[in-house]
Amino acid sequence: MAAPSAKIVPGAAGDATVELTGDWVAAESPALEALVASFRPSARALRLNGQGIESLDTLGAYLLTKLRRQLEAENRVVTITGLSTAAETLVAEVSETPPHVEPRPEGVSAFSLLADIGEAVVNAGRDFLDGVAFLGAVMLAMGRLVTGRSRLRLPAVVNQLERVGLRGVPIVTLISFLVGAIIAQQSIFQLRTFGTVHFVADLLGILVLRELAVLLTAIMIAGRSGSSFTAELGSMKMREEVDALQTMGLDPLEVLVVPRILALIIALPLLTFLASMAGIAGGAVVAFIYGGVSADVFFSRLQGAIGMNTFLVGMIKAPFMALVIGLIACIEGFAVRGSAESLGVHTTASVVKSIFVVIVVDGLFAMFFAAINY
Repeated sequence: MAAPSAKIVPGAAGDATVELTGDWVAAESPALEALVASFRPSARALRLNGQGIESLDTLGAYLLTKLRRQLEAENRVVTITGLSTAAETLVAEVSETPPHVEPRPEGVSAFSLLADIGEAVVNAGRDFLDGVAFLGAVMLAMGRLVTGRSRLRLPAVVNQLERVGLRGVPIVTLISFLVGAIIAQQSIFQLRTFGTVHFVADLLGILVLRELAVLLTAIMIAGRSGSSFTAELGSMKMREEVDALQTMGLDPLEVLVVPRILALIIALPLLTFLASMAGIAGGAVVAFIYGGVSADVFFSRLQGAIGMNTFLVGMIKAPFMALVIGLIACIEGFAVRGSAESLGVHTTASVVKSIFVVIVVDGLFAMFFAAINY
């Protein structure tokens, strides 16, 4: 293997020819890098003659391109000649790669802070518009189901119901039971000061039925099922299965999105009901053991404190929260690009956005029901 070299031959008009010889391959990378780094000709016009290059690989083509760019950055006129057809093709392909630019260190300043805030606001607005557009597309897909222009894939809906609803029952009921028990214990601890321990039933019933059950259930479903939807759709997007569905003439919204959203809309109210019962049961157990409140007194107070509207408030919120979770999960899934890092980023974003929007929706409903005194 011949060592690479670059010999400068001065021309008559003040230009120069650089005779490149040897093997410009990865095995000679130390010598090539040293040659490119130390090459400092004085002529303003240079012709790099590669006729003497015996072999050239991708690394050699990259360093040859780097040498040309290095000379052109010094306001020199540089041409490359004498290469074989294969070598010219390789150099042309490597030249398409943009030059590496060292990133400038960014200091913390008011300008950069404002720029980050502005970028976040723009991204939030873009996400909102994308969400509205996706919601419209889903509504059109569901409209085609209602009008009979497309068929409901019932096995897919049942499968998603089993995954979202049935398999979610243990964790939802357990967490709700424990949270209800904790709230009851803390309430009893404070109510003892006023000698009104039995009011724990009023507090627990209203809090669990109106707010806590549906909020806990939605957050757990967002973390459990929403992330699963995003990961599944993202993996299908990476493997081009979504494109394959479109190629076969199938609408990905009807095949992948509608069954998942319908399953969420059906399952979340049912899980909310179970969470409400589990939370009240946990509070009743703690009230009996820790507070000394008998079951008769507890459920008598509970019956007097709550009404049908208290129960319906939580149940009305559930389908809207399910729709929000499903939309965000599917949007983030379809936004995945062809890398594992992108899949992880969008799965995390799906959970975070879902929980945030669920809490916002809960707050909006709370203000609405307070305004109409319901």
